[in-house]
Amino acid sequence: MLTIVLASSSPYRRELLSRFKLPFDVFNPDIDETPLTDEKAKDISFRLAREKAFKVAPHYANSLIIGSDQTAECQNQIIEKPNTHENAVKQLQFLSGKVTTFYTSLCLLNSKTQQVQECVVNFEVKYKELNENIIESYLLKEQPYNCVGSVKSEGLGITLLEYIKGEDPTALIGLPLIKLSQMLHSEGVIF
Repeated sequence: MLTIVLASSSPYRRELLSRFKLPFDVFNPDIDETPLTDEKAKDISFRLAREKAFKVAPHYANSLIIGSDQTAECQNQIIEKPNTHENAVKQLQFLSGKVTTFYTSLCLLNSKTQQVQECVVNFEVKYKELNENIIESYLLKEQPYNCVGSVKSEGLGITLLEYIKGEDPTALIGLPLIKLSQMLHSEGVIF
């Protein structure tokens, strides 16, 4: 069996992949995630998932390498990880009451055959109307500074949302397991 490798530094993706109960390695691809000029959120996500997988490939021959990335967009503005409390406050103030589309891309690279499977899973989220007290209380409790959209939907962040629409709830967390299981199955992986 080919080695499964997660090309990511994300603890959330690592936790999600562990749900498959399969052994896997983790390798940080350490790529520049700066958007290209005029690049759309969906395109950024797709490009970065591919770049992560291909950056790790030279380190793992005969492997199935998983690259994934997530971006979001609201009112034609790209939404990224806030990284700081101040940025998260501003981000949640902007997203308050608005619909946001999350794009979670997936790239599965077979480094032995060079076969690539790719997809983008869209997820629509509507944030509730959020006031300063709600925002501060949430951020102090959950500190989602490394989460796109300043929200952990798998945790307390669900209380900030009016609704979520999508086919795979794990896509919103950062790794679309339904699509990934299909891709791995097509490579002969048995769960």
